[in-house]
Amino acid sequence: MYDGCEVRRVNVQNDLAVLAARIRSATRLTILTGAGVSAASGVPTFRGQDGLWRQHRAEDLATPEAFGRNPRLVWEWYAWRRETIAGCRPNAAHEVIAAWSQRAGSRTVTQNVDDLHARAGTERLVRLHGSIWELSCWDGCANGATPWRDERVPLAEMPPRCPHCGGLARPAVVWFGESLRGEDVRAALQATACDVFLTVGTSAIVYPAAGLVHEARRQGAFTAEINLEATPASSGVDVAIHGGAETILPRVAELV
Repeated sequence: MYDGCEVRRVNVQNDLAVLAARIRSATRLTILTGAGVSAASGVPTFRGQDGLWRQHRAEDLATPEAFGRNPRLVWEWYAWRRETIAGCRPNAAHEVIAAWSQRAGSRTVTQNVDDLHARAGTERLVRLHGSIWELSCWDGCANGATPWRDERVPLAEMPPRCPHCGGLARPAVVWFGESLRGEDVRAALQATACDVFLTVGTSAIVYPAAGLVHEARRQGAFTAEINLEATPASSGVDVAIHGGAETILPRVAELV
């Protein structure tokens, strides 16, 4: 007779095998990733024990209102994040996703701004929330409205300035309360027309990203979730596997 642990272990093995078989036969694979994918690389997440910086919550700093009140404080937080991320490397989860992205018909949509997917070589990447390594003009001047890349750590000046008009520069990321870029939303929605939709390391509470898995299932996709713990999406997917992405994805890849 199986005890509880043995039953769970068997169920996970079955789920891994089912997911691997679906990915193996899929001609259109879409993967949605969140902070849980980069956690094993050492990138702090917005939520959980590492969600505070100098007693400030991310939700209180990553807003246009916070930047308007105290741009230097916001930039000090982003400078700390940039320095932290600069010392991080893609982990096994990034590498598996990058390998799968080489398949025709595969697309990756990420909520992460760390660019570790890009560094791992992921192709056809949609960055819903932008990149922490890009800046744009806070005043929205004609030339500075288009983000420019600046990977210097530390930045040349604090807070940084727009090279076009001399005004304040801001991180070219989507803050709380801001709308996603229309072209990114369209690309993400197009990616829900797939055979397999896999959500990895996401909290499934931030919309519109959280709604993508449901849209994919509505269109007939096989849906799966890999996350450390259950999320609001867990009960609505075909397979939900609990565990670290850096551990689970390589196991799936071996079976594929």
